[in-house]
Amino acid sequence: MDMENDKWLILLLSLGLGLLVGMQRESAKSKTAGIRTFPLITLTGTVCGLLAKEFDAWILAVGLLAITLLLVVGNLHRMKNNVEGSGITTEIAVLFMYAMGAYLVFGEMMIAVVLTGVVTVLLHFKATLHGWVDRFGADDLRAIMQFVLISMIILPILPDITYDRYDSLNPKNIWLMVVLIVGISLVGYFIYKFIGSKAGVLLGGILGGLISSTATTVSYSRMARNTEAVNRLAAFVILTASAVSMVRVMIEISVVAPSSFRSFIYPLAAELLVMIILVVILFFRNREEKTKMPEQSNPAELKGALIFALLYGAISFTSAAVKDNFGDQALYIVSIISGLTDLDAITLSTAKMSEQNGLEPGLGWRLILVATLSNLVFKAGMAMVMGNRKLGRIVGILFGILIISGLLIIFFWPSQL
Repeated sequence: MDMENDKWLILLLSLGLGLLVGMQRESAKSKTAGIRTFPLITLTGTVCGLLAKEFDAWILAVGLLAITLLLVVGNLHRMKNNVEGSGITTEIAVLFMYAMGAYLVFGEMMIAVVLTGVVTVLLHFKATLHGWVDRFGADDLRAIMQFVLISMIILPILPDITYDRYDSLNPKNIWLMVVLIVGISLVGYFIYKFIGSKAGVLLGGILGGLISSTATTVSYSRMARNTEAVNRLAAFVILTASAVSMVRVMIEISVVAPSSFRSFIYPLAAELLVMIILVVILFFRNREEKTKMPEQSNPAELKGALIFALLYGAISFTSAAVKDNFGDQALYIVSIISGLTDLDAITLSTAKMSEQNGLEPGLGWRLILVATLSNLVFKAGMAMVMGNRKLGRIVGILFGILIISGLLIIFFWPSQL
């Protein structure tokens, strides 16, 4: 495409993007700018960009200043005539579209299209977005702010330095794992907040696995202890949460160890398949049951994040030290003990070791699967202790099947796959 045709394409795209936002603002009955004004503003930005490219960059600044002055004069006129305003949303959109018009000249067209689309959606779904915010309670806003603290304030200031001989204790890398785990849990938490009170049996298990399968086991075991009629229902939710936690493990591996993911995925997927089969069987036996999902706690608490960081750091260091001093096979002991306390930490630590070529992938997935089986033993014990005898028996049988299948995979999985 020659330069002349390229300019025409930029101008046509500028006109189209301006019409898109102008159409939305016209439908919202904006008094500042509408279907005619927005295309003119975007085209002004594009023409200023073309002139700046040919002559001098100050033309862009002059154009921006002119648009800003027009907005100020228009608002002063409305205030003088006591015309009711509608906030500054349209004014911000005007400045944004001027910038998008100019960006089309210098930047990627697709980025301008995507950003304009995002802005149009934000403008159009005002009522929906405000409705979501209105549904947030103090605890929900606190969860968001705590995640901001964890991910946008603490993470950037941590030193990217390794403090041990095994290259395992790096504050930034450790905290990055915290952000990953809290982020996954927070997604589940907010899905629960929006639809949790209406969550059916299956959805309760899925959300429980996203937030915390261990906490879900505790909650439903207590529910069964108080109401024996929900034993099978509680067992189904506990099993579903454990299956989702296996999916969660796979997601963590794909993020931390993308090059080793293929080596890990097939044997872990085989165990997940057994879980899904059991979930499907129990689902058809419990599909008519209804229950309210127990209240879930905020997964972005700073105290919990710090505990996970310490646990992940300890497991990473211990795994590296054990491997260096006692050999690969001794890592199974670390995996079993770690799985009892936190499946995420041992998963991330093992996946990272494999990605950095410090651990053979065939051993890596076996360590994670051993930790998973250890975690199942721990949760079965909680169901027996915190629930009642019947729930303990049902969960024991289900998890016993999973443990046997997991052991068969560990010992007999073909090494070439």
